[in-house]
Amino acid sequence: MPLSQATAELKALVLSEALPYIQRFFDKTIVIKYGGNAMTDPALQEGFARDVVLLKLVGMNPVVVHGGGPQINELLKRVGKEGHFIQGMRVTDEETMDVVEMVLGKVNKDIVNLINRHGGKAVGLTGQDGSFIRAKKLLLESDKVPGEMLDIGLVGDINKIDPSIISFLDSGDFIPVIAPIGVGPDGETLNINADVVAGKLAEVLNAEKLVLLTNTPGVLDKDGTLLTGLTPSQIDEMVADGTLSGGMLPKISSALDAARSGVRSVHIIDGRVQHALLLEILTDEGVGTLIKSK
Repeated sequence: MPLSQATAELKALVLSEALPYIQRFFDKTIVIKYGGNAMTDPALQEGFARDVVLLKLVGMNPVVVHGGGPQINELLKRVGKEGHFIQGMRVTDEETMDVVEMVLGKVNKDIVNLINRHGGKAVGLTGQDGSFIRAKKLLLESDKVPGEMLDIGLVGDINKIDPSIISFLDSGDFIPVIAPIGVGPDGETLNINADVVAGKLAEVLNAEKLVLLTNTPGVLDKDGTLLTGLTPSQIDEMVADGTLSGGMLPKISSALDAARSGVRSVHIIDGRVQHALLLEILTDEGVGTLIKSK
């Protein structure tokens, strides 16, 4: 059935709008943190996979880092455990770590299969593969007792990321899909926040963009208004006055570190919007918060 003239013009406009972005980001690395509803809604899963494949086919180098929070919580509940978080970080004892590994392994395979089904060449990894994410045990400073350090179990703080395995996969037109598990100094498995892994990976790979998919429209002020074009100093002020807190803190901290370390732009976008990734990268408007490097 032929398109009406109005529909044809609209489609042509959308396609032509993407051209300068495709040219600008050709052969550039884009690190994508995949999480939230985009991981659990079947229609959004399909849209995400198509978006990633399209970005690869037009010459960009997407690298996917995924979480698995809702799936981990669901399995913990089924085995009679309750998930606990401190400052947005999951408290991880040995039993919880077993669940985390099991869930992230399945999630990783599901994402790889989905991308491959849509024409991509995805390869699943954890930070243990080739020991490419080396970590130490994370201790958090208490926000109630200054100077007191909190032990939250088998949770990792990244020491070093070896980018060679990612560069090798990129050179073969593969799409890396990374589960946020690191290896400790004695070979122990450590759970690392996926936002933290994505942010550090973007720094190490000298990425053009870091894109974090969330279950919110982006960064909101105290009145719930979406903010964009923010600088690191403005974000610091919002953390200090309590506008940003809880589960948003690891995300914001990773975003700031990446922006200050040479990643040109960081995007916190609404993963509940179909094709949010394409809208943010290939159109003028976008669907979230842009954090500029300066």
